Amino acid sequence: MRRFLVAVSILAFAASAASADAISDRQALMKERGKIVGTLAKMTKGELPFEAAEVKNALQALQANAERFDADALFPAGTETGGETTVSPKVWEDMTGFKAAEDKYLANVKAANATPADDLDTLKTQLGTVGGDCAACHKAFRIKKG
Repeated sequence: MRRFLVAVSILAFAASAASADAISDRQALMKERGKIVGTLAKMTKGELPFEAAEVKNALQALQANAERFDADALFPAGTETGGETTVSPKVWEDMTGFKAAEDKYLANVKAANATPADDLDTLKTQLGTVGGDCAACHKAFRIKKG
């Protein structure tokens, strides 16, 4: 009986650690994404100078980030609660819709990356599309802080 309890405790700890890893992994991925988009947004606002080479680098980084997104690994069952997370339960209730939103985002990031903006107006259009994808996903699948 003692061995059984030890085994159950070990499994419970491992599951808890896996959940914490998934939460921290998805938060890190989203923070990285936000930082990249933030740099592009600063260019569109004139807070940073427009530089085509920097736009290209940022779009490549954004695509690499989006390609690392794996909903099944980052949002496994059991990570709806625990830790400090703003993910809505709707992610698990509508995983198909959640994945479709991410697929749309990835497609738009790839399209922007295929023809990186060489002027500010093009960047504004591209960022409007990609940012719109972010906003739509946050509206549907994230709990607003505060």
